[in-house]
Amino acid sequence: MTAPATTDSEYDEIPAAPDEGGRAPASRYGVLALAIMLVVGLLLGYAGGLLTPRLTRPGDASVEAGFARDMTTHHAQAVEMSLVAYRSATLPEVRQIAVDIATGQQGEIGAMQTWLREWGLSPTGSNPPMSWMSDGATVKDGLMPGMATPQQMTALRNAQGIEVDRQFLTLMYAHHLGGIHMIDAALGATDNAEVVRVAQTMKNTQQTELNNLRQLQAQAKG
Repeated sequence: MTAPATTDSEYDEIPAAPDEGGRAPASRYGVLALAIMLVVGLLLGYAGGLLTPRLTRPGDASVEAGFARDMTTHHAQAVEMSLVAYRSATLPEVRQIAVDIATGQQGEIGAMQTWLREWGLSPTGSNPPMSWMSDGATVKDGLMPGMATPQQMTALRNAQGIEVDRQFLTLMYAHHLGGIHMIDAALGATDNAEVVRVAQTMKNTQQTELNNLRQLQAQAKG
């Protein structure tokens, strides 16, 4: 599953007036700079995937293919949430971690989509989401572990001031916990060296970010 396309409205100019916390939201140029970083990250992910030797070609119903497809979808929502936080959060530290998450996960999307192309597989596949996991039946309303509901995403987009920071931190914390659950399932079921390498890197990064998110949650309560 490929990441949803970014609409032009996401880069509309944002008023420069400070919010209730006294901090101005991201400028139009700042958002455009982030957009460029996301494209670069995606291309680097593609390039990294292309440079990796392919010793095996997982099948359409394999753990590797299911992980790549579902984690792409999972990452795409994290990128979307991070763009909202970068635009509208009040704490500089929250906006910085949003940039880190968005660029990092966009690069990983590029790598996973490259795997699928190199394996001769479609980005979507014919199996239901999470069917590659032993507990895949726990998927509710089409949402994978940790993913925000449509209502939560709407609330985040509509939030103002410090409430943007608080909602983003809460949603992303749960998102990372769910992502690590999926990563652990892949690590326990694959012997593909490249999938193991990237999945372990994802886990290490998200565990570090969980600690940072927890610290920022305490800061945002003040």
